[in-house]
Amino acid sequence: MSKGEEKVIASNRRARHEYEVLETFEAGIVLVGPEVKSLREARANLGDAYGVVRKGECWLEKLHISPYEAATRENPGDPQRPRKLLLHGHQIRKLQGKIAERGFTLVPLRLYFKDGRAKVELALVRGKRLHDKRETLKRKDADREAARAMRDRNRGG
Repeated sequence: MSKGEEKVIASNRRARHEYEVLETFEAGIVLVGPEVKSLREARANLGDAYGVVRKGECWLEKLHISPYEAATRENPGDPQRPRKLLLHGHQIRKLQGKIAERGFTLVPLRLYFKDGRAKVELALVRGKRLHDKRETLKRKDADREAARAMRDRNRGG
């Protein structure tokens, strides 16, 4: 991997459908050795994960990292233990203020390696209403139809 290259481990595709993304942050994640090995094998699931701020620190809850077989045969750890996120103090204070407001949540969008370090892309989100989800799907279908029409027109011409 060259400088600045990212290797995506897991992504939360459902999050962009379920939530309106207001702002994103890149955070480091504190891991133990076998967890890093599991991530290198892409054995992680962001499905139910969410972020919380406690005592001035940011934590990622419900991130499932499967135990690395070779290192954890006798003593497997909790695959969903809370993991500390590494953010700047001003970012944590900003998130804490926003999360305290009604309707805002901290959701991980993707987990990746950047320059050999595990990172998580966090998003400050607000839940979408059902009609917003329908509107998004309609817009997506319309864009797809327009792209198909352009492609067909360019092929025939």
